[in-house]
Amino acid sequence: MKRTVWTFGLIAGAIMSVMMVITIPFADRLWEMGTAEVIGYTTIIAAFLLIFFGIRSYRDNKAGRTISFGRALLVGVLINVVASACYVATWELIYYRLYPDFGERYAAHAIEKERTKGGTEAELAKKIADMQKFQEMYRNPFFNVAMTFLEPFSVGLIVSVMSAGILRRRRDHASSLAESTAAGLGALV
Repeated sequence: MKRTVWTFGLIAGAIMSVMMVITIPFADRLWEMGTAEVIGYTTIIAAFLLIFFGIRSYRDNKAGRTISFGRALLVGVLINVVASACYVATWELIYYRLYPDFGERYAAHAIEKERTKGGTEAELAKKIADMQKFQEMYRNPFFNVAMTFLEPFSVGLIVSVMSAGILRRRRDHASSLAESTAAGLGALV
């Protein structure tokens, strides 16, 4: 299981990390266009398709073409953990080394968005207070890592549950499937 988890987890993590490195220099422009979240989560979902393929590879190549829901979920969650850890490592490098002013830039964007939306002075003051609190919390490395990890992990958990449900195959189901396939082939001969 280790090889499957590491292989598919590192590939999924590399996809998310490369896309983050490519898009982060354009973050301000993507925020203005309102496409940053769409691009980010689309990339995460696309990368986490590898959870499905990882579970299927494990089932077909290592588990004798059978896998329980629990085992499939375990494989999927472990792939998710590896990929999410890659995502966090990439973000921490970007945040602390390349764009240490990212929190301030994001807060300024959120405040400006609230201002252009036509919010009242009270709403604007609340947004400013919320963004100041966010910046303060985000400077804490533990909070930063936790929030960054949860971003892809939550999506990967959903993909893991769905994939485990789709790919589970009990031993008795697999043997009856093999028997029916053999009987079908026998009827053709």
